[in-house]
Amino acid sequence: MVTLEKNIKSVKSVLSSEDILVFEFESENGKKFAAIYADGLIDKAQLGELVVKPLRIVQKDDDLNAVKSLLASPEIKDGKNIKEAIKEVLGGNAVLFVDGEKDFAVIGVKNPPMRAVAEPPTQIAVHGPREGFIEDIKINLGLIRKRIKNDKLQVKTIFIGERSDTAVSIVYIDGVCPINLPEKIEKEILANKIDIVPDSSYIANFLAKKPRSLFKQCGTAEKPDVFCAKVCEGRVGIVVDGSPICLTLPYMIVEDFQSVEDYYITSYRATTLRVLRVAAVLIGLLLPALYISAQLFKIQIIPFQLLLKISSSVAGLALSPSVEMFLTLFVLEVLNEASIRMPKYVGLALSVVGALVLGDTAVKAGIISTPAIIIIAFSAICLYTVPSNVETTTTLRWMYLIIAGSIGPFGMILFTAYLISYLVSEQSYGVPLVAPFAPLIRGDLYDSFVKANMYTLKERPKVFKTKDRLRLKKDEN
Repeated sequence: MVTLEKNIKSVKSVLSSEDILVFEFESENGKKFAAIYADGLIDKAQLGELVVKPLRIVQKDDDLNAVKSLLASPEIKDGKNIKEAIKEVLGGNAVLFVDGEKDFAVIGVKNPPMRAVAEPPTQIAVHGPREGFIEDIKINLGLIRKRIKNDKLQVKTIFIGERSDTAVSIVYIDGVCPINLPEKIEKEILANKIDIVPDSSYIANFLAKKPRSLFKQCGTAEKPDVFCAKVCEGRVGIVVDGSPICLTLPYMIVEDFQSVEDYYITSYRATTLRVLRVAAVLIGLLLPALYISAQLFKIQIIPFQLLLKISSSVAGLALSPSVEMFLTLFVLEVLNEASIRMPKYVGLALSVVGALVLGDTAVKAGIISTPAIIIIAFSAICLYTVPSNVETTTTLRWMYLIIAGSIGPFGMILFTAYLISYLVSEQSYGVPLVAPFAPLIRGDLYDSFVKANMYTLKERPKVFKTKDRLRLKKDEN
């Protein structure tokens, strides 16, 4: 006969930490119980109300099944061995042992610390829902189920991390998602053995076909409405416990130029904004490099009146145009990094000092010219019109600067041709990275850099090759 003390000792021999608590109590007839849980991860009030209180009336000869029938908790499951009990305790559940019983009951009274559902800071929308994902996977899956009330919505949860045992949920709609894609993604994730998975970016690295590539290979979503819309198009969503950023696959670069609220405003306004974002990114990437290239190699491409203004500004500078631009960009990057890492109010003061005092002093001292500051500042603003791609575009801007300062316009053209050829050859789980432009898919062009009206987008993107193609049908009766 297995005693209660033996079960407690078996668990505590592994979970010896002081925050693993054991609550022993008895029924009115002398039946002994023990609830084992991790302090701070459960709701103790629920444990007392739903578990301890009903068990006061248990008879001394009642077995585990009779005990479970009295519990008021809606989430109860059976446990068979000590290893499983340890996993459940670490997962935030309470484990109930009954004296004389080898098996145990797992009580779902999990209540870990979490923040409230709020609008994400990087995907703010004037129109549309305000809810954003948080760090709790159950809340995030609830936000998804709240929007997709369909029996075909499938959620498969796996665990990864030798030390963290992090839950990762693969979300897709059966019949809409490409065949075998969820299984491929699951296999890619489980093929990696790692100690801890603190964020979804780790999973994104596992799923990248070329982990060293400069370009993103997974889509991201911080809002449930965006995530659900992508899943309904035929993508697979990935929700990671502990991360407010969910992943979507397959991924196309055009996604990053589509804003959260493009689908909540008129198609004309959405198209204008998308074209504006494309133009802004191109300006942010190329403007500093073109400025250097024109000064060093092709000064005739600068209009004469503008050339006179620039020449008067750069007269007397000790630095060459390329060194000047590099120095200006370096100062901007340092100020940006410092303002992020410093305390909030100190960072604000630093931004003002850096922008006004440091910049004005550098111009007056003849170290940096006014055009260089204007170009770098405008370039930085342009790149942040597509915030999800800032890491890539900032690195590319440095590359263009190096090439422009050493080779000139010809080098910029060659580098641009190389980038285009590289992107055209890349795929994300069978979907070209630059679709629907290469290969050209005419039907999908209506939701790329151009946003057509809702009735034009009645079919799902052809590039995903979904079985269920139709997503909108108007009843004419």
